Amino acid sequence: METNIVVLDCQKMFVEGLDAYFSIHAKSFKITSQVCSAEDLKTTTEKDKFDILIMELNIPDHDGLSLIQDMRKEIPEIKILVLSSYTDSKLVRNAMINGADGYVAKKSTFRELLFGLEEIIEGHTYIGDGLRTSPAAYKKKENPVEVKREYNDTFTLKQKLTKREQEILELITQGKSNKHIGKELYISFQTVGVHRKNIMKKLGIRNTVSLIKFALENHLV
Repeated sequence: METNIVVLDCQKMFVEGLDAYFSIHAKSFKITSQVCSAEDLKTTTEKDKFDILIMELNIPDHDGLSLIQDMRKEIPEIKILVLSSYTDSKLVRNAMINGADGYVAKKSTFRELLFGLEEIIEGHTYIGDGLRTSPAAYKKKENPVEVKREYNDTFTLKQKLTKREQEILELITQGKSNKHIGKELYISFQTVGVHRKNIMKKLGIRNTVSLIKFALENHLV
């Protein structure tokens, strides 16, 4: 029996590699569609029936984690496997909480991906080798180059902020004061001030001017 797969990932060459692997080593799995946005995914799933969604978390027009939740509500029977370059335990945990059936790192082998697909088809959940849903008890000192790369990643940066903090950050970049932001969001200006401080702390920024510049340069709003 053939298992139809839709892949949500903008890397065409990567998806072509997956398709080539399946055609040789796992002919029961067939990639019938590749999409690059949540909007295209919705159109495709409304038109055709799929058994599995393989998806990257970082997509251009939607938050990947909330998209998992949306898909789970719209098509309860579909199996969802996250295949991502992001391996942070918080993201893995949230993906599974939001309804993913499995999570595999892109640095893994095709063989592991195939095993994960087989597991979720059988009704099990699967978390790939080297991944975890809680922080490691001991973490090695990070490579400064790797830290800088992660810090400059828009998706990773946005995950540092809560939804409310993202709303406030957008209003800050518009030059609005704590008082005006408070009125717009129906919260006190003192609460806005606390959020502003938390945003700066999370992003490692000390003043509002630098915060606005950083947010705009990194497409956080």
